[in-house]
Order: sequence, then structure tokens, then C-alpha cells
Amino acid sequence: MRASQFFIATLKEAPTDAEIASHKLMTRAGMIRKLAGGIYSYMPMGLRVIRKIEAIIREEMNRAGAIELLMPLVQPAELWQETGRWDKMGPEMLRVKDRHDRDFIIQPTSEEVVTDIARGEIHSYRQLPKNFYHIQTKFRDERRPRFGVMRGREFTMKDAYSFDRDEASAEKSYQAMYAAYVKIFERLGLTFRAVRADTGAIGGSLSHEFQVIADTGEDLLVYCPDSDYAANIELAEALPLLAVQPAPTFVMEKVATPDTIRCEDVAKLLGLPIECTVKSIVIAADTPLGAEVWLLLIRGDHELNEVKAGKLPGLEGGFRFATEQEIIEHFGCPPGYLGPLNTKKPVRIVADRTVANMGDFVSGANEIGFHIQGINWGRDLPEPEIIADIRNVVEGDPSPDGKGKLAIQRGIEVGHVFFLGTKYSAAMNCTYLDETGKPQTMVMGCYGIGVTRLVGAAIEQNHDEKGIIWPDSIAPFTVAICPVGWGKSEAVRQAAIELYEKLVVSGIDVILDDRDERPGVMFADWELIGVPHRITIGDRGLKEGMVEYQHRRDQEATKVPLADIAALARQKACGV
Repeated sequence: MRASQFFIATLKEAPTDAEIASHKLMTRAGMIRKLAGGIYSYMPMGLRVIRKIEAIIREEMNRAGAIELLMPLVQPAELWQETGRWDKMGPEMLRVKDRHDRDFIIQPTSEEVVTDIARGEIHSYRQLPKNFYHIQTKFRDERRPRFGVMRGREFTMKDAYSFDRDEASAEKSYQAMYAAYVKIFERLGLTFRAVRADTGAIGGSLSHEFQVIADTGEDLLVYCPDSDYAANIELAEALPLLAVQPAPTFVMEKVATPDTIRCEDVAKLLGLPIECTVKSIVIAADTPLGAEVWLLLIRGDHELNEVKAGKLPGLEGGFRFATEQEIIEHFGCPPGYLGPLNTKKPVRIVADRTVANMGDFVSGANEIGFHIQGINWGRDLPEPEIIADIRNVVEGDPSPDGKGKLAIQRGIEVGHVFFLGTKYSAAMNCTYLDETGKPQTMVMGCYGIGVTRLVGAAIEQNHDEKGIIWPDSIAPFTVAICPVGWGKSEAVRQAAIELYEKLVVSGIDVILDDRDERPGVMFADWELIGVPHRITIGDRGLKEGMVEYQHRRDQEATKVPLADIAALARQKACGV
């Protein structure tokens, strides 16, 4: 490709609404242009990256035995009503009506459609297993689209769906997809981590997220440096930090704590470590008989894990934080001085594992301006009704596998694999006939990769003050040839064209910058765009038989004989 025949639209300034590096750099490098909130046009430079990502995904999915099809962007409501998700999905699902007043959606995902295909096309055990995938536009009406392609409303995803006879064979399909995902992200040239994760709205019993490691990531990844343990913080198990309840050593007493509502301030006032305090969080579960109020107790320096709390028996249907009126009705005072003792009305109490083994702890007295210290389970209040892991782990917690201590890093979720079981196939009567002729429900898995999100994630992981630094495998161009004095020197033009043609014949994705720009403009553009390898050809160097090679990460260019540069470029770009 010649630059004069391509479309290069770099900008000096990023848009004012761009908050993170990928949004700024994709816009400045001419890869995207905003059309509406969370909706972007992918310009030629950006589309080249997307197509390279898609090619790697297709190769590995096909190699793993998956079969490509293409499902529609617009889906009828009836399928979603079969699974109950028509009512369960919130406003993020864009609902539309056609001219006949029939309900449709703009698809956020395709479990229902692919299950409908499977139940209509797969009839016998001899046709299983099958894994269908497509790369298709999705739409999720985010309340607050931001961060460019990282949290857009319209995006491209690869989603795959496996169908198996039973759980044992479905687990093999799951593991095959897991292995394929590892190969995909390795080939993309990204530093990533696969972590156990919550199944969320998709459902199912097992899932892993594939996270690109980046300081700007929204997800917290928990891992043990001394073992293979890794999980999203939503799922990471928090072990009790105390082995057993200690014997009481203090007399329980109510103490004045005026204008002191935070655990940190209470601990400071009483001259105690914050680890001696207990935080009270009041939630409510709405039932047909009214709101049921719960009191969740965690140590003062810990944070509630809402995903874990939502899995407690009685809270699976969802919960909300209690209103101030509900709190006053049940505890007799507003938030800030709440605790498990002397509640005005009965509440269901859940103690985190660590809290359940605490002794002589401090909690609110359910009276404005007062706390109670020296509280002990069994002596001062009944043992907790429910003991559960309801907190976030923190750095330094013991690893659940017993092999060290936990560390935490940030990541960007770019892939997710789910073991669905029969969640969708049972709801939609997706069955096959086994060897005896009896109908059996198919067991499913689903597997997603955020194609356009990967572009942003790669940039978040690979950039500097000059611009993007693409891994070779997904760069819009692998090599840029920059002739200095293109319009003035026949020798420069001839050398540049000859090198360009040699690299094209070698299968290298090369762009020849024949725009006749000043060197500073050319270099700045290709550094911003992030082309990994740059070759500069000028009259002065040619007189010595030399050109300059520079990798995007190199601080300085290296002089290379003109006779050797084609071979060097092949070696650098292709490893051969």
C-alpha cells in the first residue's frame, strides 16, 4: 500500500471527552470518528486492525473445530420471552417495533437465536457435538457510554455456542475453547491472564474471563504469584483471617462517639486498630409480603462484595440497599451508628467469615452518638444466623489454594467463556434423540471475545507519549518505509520503491509513505499510528550505501546496509 492511495487522517489534539489513552490515541491516529455517544465509525486505519484480529480469531476457532455462521442483528421478542430474558434484561437491551407493531430487539447476544437453530437442525446424538460461532455487531444501550471503544454501545463481538450430549462432553468443549482462547491472545501479542469469574446475566455454572493486563482496567484481578490461582475479585474467595473465636477479655460497654460514623474515626477515637471494628451494611430484599431487611457485618477495613452477597439463600432474586426510613424503623437510628445489638425490629444477620471469629469488637449501638465495644459472640449476642464469604479480598490475604498470599492487579476483560449447562436449552426445549431414541436436553457452553474492545485494550497496554505501539500481529501496517526527499531525489524514490516491492513479494504488510512530507511529519504520524518497524531512506545515507531501521520501541535508529535491509525487515517482521 502506498500512503498517497490510502487514507491517513491523524490529528494533533484529542477530543475533550476522551478520558483514557486508547480513546485519545485511536481518535488522533485516525482510527475512529464519533457518530453519537458510544457509537463510532471505524476509519480505514482502525478497520485494518479489526480485520487482523478477526483473522486470528477465525483461524483458531476453525482449528478448534468451531463452525462459522452469521446470525441476525435484529431478533424477534418471542425467543427472548421463551427464556424469560425479555422481562429480566433491563434498559441496556434496545427494544424496537416494526411497522406491524411486533416487538424486536437489537441483539446484545445470541443465546436464544443459536438455540433456536440447534433445536431446529440437530435431531440425533450422531450430530453432536457442534460449536457454532459468528463475528457480528452487538448493541447494548449503556447508561453512560465512555472510554471510546472500551465501553461503547455498538461493538463487534465473536460469540460461539457449543452443544453437547451431556456435561462430560460439554466440559471437553469448554476446555477446547479455553485452550483456543489462550492461543488467540498469545497470537495477538498481549499480556493477559485467565481468571475464574462470576457468570453474571449470561448464567451457567462455570466461567473464566480473559483479561488484558493494564493499569487503566476497570476489573480487579486476584492471583497468587506462587500458584496458578487466579480469579476476578467478584469471585475470589476470602478466607477467614482469624482461625477461631478468641475468649472474651473485655467487658462490653457503651461508649460515646459523637459525630463519629466511619469505622476509621471510631477506631481512632477509641485508640483501637480498625481491625477491631465491625461495619454494618443494611440491605433489603423485596418480597410479595414486603421488604425483608438484612444486616451484613464485615470488618471495618473490608468492603462488601455485592456479587457474593447476591448468592446468599434468600437474596438470589436480588437486593437493594435499605432506605433511611427502613433503617430507622428496624434499628431506631439513622446510618452511622448501626449494629447487631438491640435492634428495634428483627433483622436477618449475616456475618462475614472473619467477623464470625472476631472477639471484643466494636459496633454501633443503634443510638446516635454511641458505639458498643467489647462485643463477643455467644456471650453478648447469639452466634451469627448466617456465616458466609461476603467481602472483597485484599492484597496479602491467604490464597484459597493454601500456596501463598494474594496479589491484585488491574485488567480489561476482552474474553469470557461460560459453561451454561441446560439454562437455555431446557427453557427452549432444545433436545436430541439418544441411542435409545429418547429425547435428551442438549448441554451448552458460550464463548465471547470483544473484537473492537480488543483494539482499545491493546492500546491501553502498549503506548507511550508518542502514540500507539502495536504488536506486529495486529498492527495496521507492519513496516513503514519513510523516504526523505521523495519529490526531489530519484535515488531515494528508486531505492524506496525497490525495497517496497521486495517486502510486498515477501508477504509483509508494508506501507510506502510517498506523500513527500517532511521527515518530522512522517515520523510523528507513524509513531502516533504505532507501526512497529520503520525504515528511513535518504540521500545522505544512500551515498554511504546505508539506510536506517528503527523499531517503535527503540530510542534510536540503527544504520543498516541497503543490501541487507530487506532481509532484516523480513527477520524483524516475520521472524525468518
